[in-house]
Order: sequence, then C-alpha cells, then structure tokens
Amino acid sequence: MTSDTTDTTESVGTDAGTARVTWHGAGRRARFVLAVSHGAGGGIEARDLRALAAVLPAHGVTVALVEQPWRVAGRKVAPAPKTLDAGWRGIWPALTRPGLPVIAGGRSAGARVACRTATELGAHAVLALSFPLHPPGRPEKSRAGELLGAGVPTLVVQGGNDPFGRPGEFPGGTYELVEVPHGDHGFAVPKRAGITQEEAVAVVTDAVVRWTGTLG
Repeated sequence: MTSDTTDTTESVGTDAGTARVTWHGAGRRARFVLAVSHGAGGGIEARDLRALAAVLPAHGVTVALVEQPWRVAGRKVAPAPKTLDAGWRGIWPALTRPGLPVIAGGRSAGARVACRTATELGAHAVLALSFPLHPPGRPEKSRAGELLGAGVPTLVVQGGNDPFGRPGEFPGGTYELVEVPHGDHGFAVPKRAGITQEEAVAVVTDAVVRWTGTLG
C-alpha cells in the first residue's frame, strides 16, 4: 500500500487461505483506514462497499475492500464463523501497515466478524452494514450480543425493510444506528419508495462520512 491515491490490489496469506485486499487510498490526507469485508452471499462488488470506496478517500479515509479467502478461492458458500474470524485476523497486519487507526467494517456476515474481533485486534471503531441481527423470520435467534460486545465506537447502517433485522428490532446500546428508508438487506429500494436507489446509497455514504469525522 503506497501513500498516493492509486488503487492497488494485493494478496494476503492467512491461516484460512489467501485473501485479497483492494486499496482505495486517500493519499497524504488519510486519517483512518476503513477495512470492509463482504457478506456470505456476495463480494466486494456490493453497492454500498463500492460507494464507500468511491466517496470516502476524498474525506481522508483510505478504504480497503477485503475479500475473504473462501471468496478468493471461488467457493459459493461461506465457512463457519471461526474460519471467517481466522481469515480476518490474518489480514489485519496488512491493514495496519499504513500506520493509521483501522476502522473494522463489513456488511452482513462481515459486520459480525468485525464486531467479534474488534477488541482483540485493536480496531479503532466498527462499521456494521446490514448487521444480520437474526435469521429472517427467527427473531429469537438474536445475534445482538456480538454487536453489543464490539467494545469500540460502532455505527450500524440498516435498511428499513431488512428481513435480517429492521431498525426497530435493535436493542438499546452505545452504538449509533442510521436507517436507510425502505432498504432491504442489500440497501435496494423498491421503485414505489419515496427515495431513489442513488439517494439510498447516499444515505449510507453520508452517514459514514459524518461518523468518521467524529472519531478522534
């Protein structure tokens, strides 16, 4: 990772296999590294991850899009949580190499990994996109403990119609929660909604820009 704004991609060996990090640098203005990983059903091409990579560097945040080893290997199904955590731990030294505080982040399963490992790895903060509070239709299978146990400043950005947990279902805590109106688990909004897809994605990026500006 260089100090300029050129996008670069590197492979990183971990105990779970080879991961991949695509850097979107903020250059000399960089204050943080925001490392974000994908969910169990998709990759770094997700609309919210791509939008963050496009917007955040201009605001002093280098974005590292992280592809877990299972995804790099071309597998279709994500492994068990302990394997995801092992992959994330193996990537961490590369994320800290620029010498900046690292915000651990991810969408869906990636958000769970970031929360579970934040304190252990020394993350500066956590960004949880579409946190899967519970499996669809199974609110009794709550994963709130992972979110509440992050132990660092945390921002949750959640779709208003996310079947994995709507904003009103989240428990009280010290984290901040921003709702994307009408958004589903991928922040897609229906055409009948009073918000366009571009506006929905802007809710995500605006919230993260504002929040990172408050972090010391």
